[in-house]
Parts: sequence; structure tokens; C-alpha cells
Amino acid sequence: MTYLIEAQQLNKTYGKHQVIQDLNLQIKQGSLVAYLGTNGAGKSTTIKMLTGIVKASSGRVVTKDNLKIGMVFQESILDGELKVKDNLKNRLKMYTSKDDAWLDKIIVMTALRPILHQKYKTLSGGQKRRVDIARALIHKPDILFLDEPTTGLDIQSRQMIWKLFKTLQEEEKLTIFLTSHYLEEADNADMVYIIDKGKILASGSSQDLITQYSKSKLRLSLCRDEDKVLLKRDFQEEGQMLIFEGLDVKEIIAFLGEHSQKIAHFTYQQGTLNDAFLTITGKEID
Repeated sequence: MTYLIEAQQLNKTYGKHQVIQDLNLQIKQGSLVAYLGTNGAGKSTTIKMLTGIVKASSGRVVTKDNLKIGMVFQESILDGELKVKDNLKNRLKMYTSKDDAWLDKIIVMTALRPILHQKYKTLSGGQKRRVDIARALIHKPDILFLDEPTTGLDIQSRQMIWKLFKTLQEEEKLTIFLTSHYLEEADNADMVYIIDKGKILASGSSQDLITQYSKSKLRLSLCRDEDKVLLKRDFQEEGQMLIFEGLDVKEIIAFLGEHSQKIAHFTYQQGTLNDAFLTITGKEID
């Protein structure tokens, strides 16, 4: 299979400190890749190597011929004193191919029309991020890299950003690679990589990671305490509650059906990506 970008055994050191260790990953065309890790895990350094901003100490990055890359940094590179429209027009002038029709389409997709004549510095965090994304799309990139694009935004702004990502994928077939520490955002991704201390520890769809690394929990109380011996399964006790881990939905249904007359109350909690992340890295995400 041909990838837009493939990282092969990447390493990065600063002095004696190794930031990235033996990193391998692939980015398929049209996919949305979520790159998850705590602060300092190596997410930003990875993006800088994949985009050519920083050179790897060893290993290589293989890219599709004539690949066009868009980049949204954690800190904006736009002029706060200029109006949104002027910022975008200035960026358009940097490219030999100037497509005003495409710029108009970007403005519509990013819902910037109402704020085109406002100074960038006066915008809210969510508005600034949409302008940053529009700036990165001006030259019609094949892939868009975003470093923590929704950090610090309110829920409504985050939802708007994700709606934009979906539109870009569906209408423009854009490939998106983003770093995040919001685990719930990985549910929207085609591929999830979990990095810690510069090493990729796990990869797959969010459901793959949940299935492999997290455990569901069935909590129940019994009508009679002496019925414990009849349950025929290992469990933990937490006060009056019995806790059964690792049962799938079919097993839960069968178990509850078999012992329905003995059970006074129960709750079921499916494993989460947060559980999987904790299992994989041994730590909670920031």
C-alpha cells in the first residue's frame, strides 16, 4: 500500500536527551489520524519531523511525490493587527497559484464570513482557530497537520472544529493528522497512535484499543449474600457491590439472565479509551 507519509525508525535527540525513539507510522490518503499523548510525550516533535521542520537524528520520512502540506501550529503565525480577510489575502499572495474561488470556498467552509472584517486579535479562541485552519488550507494541501487544535476551546467551539474536519474529509478528501490529549476526540479518527516518552506504544482504531486494553465492569448487588457461591465467576467486592471485569455484551446478557432472580441491582460500564490509555501508558492523560 502507498502512504502519503511513512515514518521509518525515526529517532530524535537533543544533546543526551532522546525525545523520539524508533518511531514507525503510516498515514493513508484520506484518513484522519489522532496522535495521543500527555504533555512532553513527543507529539509536537513528531509533527515537526514529519513535516520537515526538524530533521530526524536517524531514520527517514518517506512522502508521496509533490506532497503539499498544511500546518496549524499551537501558536498562531497570523498578524493580530490585521483583519481576517487581509491576513488570508496576504497568505494567498505567497503562492504562485492564486485561486480566489478556492479562498471563497474556504471562507464558507470555515464559517468566517461574519468575522472577515474583524482584527485577528479581537477574535475568540474558536474563531482564531478557524482562521488558522483557513490559512493552512489556502494552497490546497494534500494533508493537514494540526498540533493540539482544540486545546483551550469550549465544547461548542470544539464541536464546530470537528464538524469542519468532517466536511473537509467528505468534500475535499483531505488527509488530517492531529495531536490531542482529548481522548474522546479519537473516536472520530480512522487510526489512533498512543505515544509516551517518545515511543509509540499502541496503534489501531479507538475500538481496537478499547477491546485490547480496557475492561468492562459489571457491578451488582444480590438479594441474598449467601448466593455469592452460586455465581461461578471471579469477582471483586466493594462494600455490598460485586464487581465483574472483562465480560463482553453477550456474556453480560447470559450472566444476568441466568442469575436474574438473585440480583437486586446492577450497572454495566463498558471499557473506555481512557481506561486503555491508562493501561498502555500507566498514567492518566493531562
